[in-house]
Amino acid sequence: MKIIFRIFICFLFMSGLSFSSEIRIFEFTEKELSELQVRKVRGADNKTIYTVGSNEKGNFYKAVADNAASGLGKEVKIDLNKTPFINITWKIEKDLPGIKENTKKGHDFAARVFAVKKTGATPLSNRAINYVFSSNNQIGFNSPSPYTKKSIDNVLATTQENLNEWVTVKANVKEDFMRFHDLDVNELDGLAIMSDTDNSKKKSIAYYQNIYFSSEWLNF
Repeated sequence: MKIIFRIFICFLFMSGLSFSSEIRIFEFTEKELSELQVRKVRGADNKTIYTVGSNEKGNFYKAVADNAASGLGKEVKIDLNKTPFINITWKIEKDLPGIKENTKKGHDFAARVFAVKKTGATPLSNRAINYVFSSNNQIGFNSPSPYTKKSIDNVLATTQENLNEWVTVKANVKEDFMRFHDLDVNELDGLAIMSDTDNSKKKSIAYYQNIYFSSEWLNF
């Protein structure tokens, strides 16, 4: 059975980052990928396979999850008063149609990005916003994870509109923590990506590129 996300996210954070007006979280390089530890979710049969690729926009991580669940994460200190906006460029080549994503049996996403705030002495107290590329719900749909109310799934993109297409999405993380958790968060503590299909036993293929924080609502 999938581990509760509030436990899982405590294992994801592997290295620190410095501040800038635009803070890039991942470098999307072979060197970085080799240094990041892939953490398999407890109970999953397999690890998600992450590899590096490139296109005219630069490097990306390709994630193939075949009845699998594992993530890549970094410990970060993001000043949300200075850079509250997360920007994500991603693509889903193979999605997960027909599953109920807000149930334990269907709580899988071809692509997701966790924003994490430590709110206590133990990882069990962490709060998270799970920005997802949904296969079944519309943009704007949100619900608590079926494993913990401390993690909120928030749909920023859907394959019903953009299957096998690169799409860039944006969100105000500071405002989202207030909206979903009633928390005025000044500093973010961690970020992670994960593609998982361990509940549905399906296969997904996704791509992540250009994940960073900015001080303004950037247009592309």
